[in-house]
Amino acid sequence: MGSYPRILQTALDTTDVRGLAEFYRVLLGLRYRPGDDRPEGGAADDADWLVLVDDDGLRRLAFQQVDELAPSTWPRPEVPQQLHLDLTVEDVEALEEHRDRALALGARILLDRSADEEEPLYVFADPSGHPFCIFVG
Repeated sequence: MGSYPRILQTALDTTDVRGLAEFYRVLLGLRYRPGDDRPEGGAADDADWLVLVDDDGLRRLAFQQVDELAPSTWPRPEVPQQLHLDLTVEDVEALEEHRDRALALGARILLDRSADEEEPLYVFADPSGHPFCIFVG
């Protein structure tokens, strides 16, 4: 076999497709792929699938509308996280800056390990309850 499938993007289920896409768009400095921007002129936003791309136009994250979603209860085992994003920053100063931005955008802290000398990190839940980490890498 000479070729393999490649990962195109990571897709997250959410009960608020635009809201979660906006959270990650602002948090990560991404943009919508052409055609996925918020409708203009007060038109209804009936999107059920949105894609965010980087500055090179590469797909990074997608969001799929679902009717129900039980948020992860991590670190408790009742509802496993099933997937999480690991995001890295250069130093502790950047870690604190991005913590503040994530919180202002609606994330909540699940674990604060920012004082760890070897790998300072925060584990957050995004507005839909998906865990993600920001750490000094």
